[in-house]
Amino acid sequence: MIDCGLDWLGKLKRVSPSAIVLTHAHPDHAWGLKRGAPCPVYATENTWEGLQHYPIKDRHVIKERAPTKISGITFEAFPVEHSILSPTVGYRISAGRACIFYAPDLIFIHERAAALSGVQIYIGDGATLTHSFIRRRGKALIGHAPVRAPLTWCDKEHVPRAIITHCGSEIVTGDERKIAATLRAIGAERGVEVRIAYDGMKVAL
Repeated sequence: MIDCGLDWLGKLKRVSPSAIVLTHAHPDHAWGLKRGAPCPVYATENTWEGLQHYPIKDRHVIKERAPTKISGITFEAFPVEHSILSPTVGYRISAGRACIFYAPDLIFIHERAAALSGVQIYIGDGATLTHSFIRRRGKALIGHAPVRAPLTWCDKEHVPRAIITHCGSEIVTGDERKIAATLRAIGAERGVEVRIAYDGMKVAL
């Protein structure tokens, strides 16, 4: 299981994860672990600093750019720009011949070429479809890139498919047909097949 937001608090028995991997310590990604976890939890040192008071017994540190095997699946953490207070990573995830990249919140990926090389599906931030949610704090950037940005990265790094998840109000409350058509058009301009994620979605690689 990747990330465990506040809406999962007290509900982890429903999915019985063998492990939980965290991207960062924001409420919608980690606060479902406020009462602890029924399995090992993996996160970067920066994320653990934000969760130091959580009663999680089986803690593991993931080092950036160091492939780590978890339940038979290899995770490699890549720093992404998103938050000052909660430094964030995306994960290059591989098993056998399958390889995806997952980054639910970001402005851009550090070492993007290495992160996306050979990736079959990019799964990422749907906070905003067309409007920029990027703000400046001093010299740092925080927030979310619009969906067209990662689809451009996919084009440049030869990633053929993308799934948009962790969607914001523009997508969630918008007209489904219009949103889907806009997204397909943005993807088609870049040669990327793109879909919006939904609960229970299964993907073949």
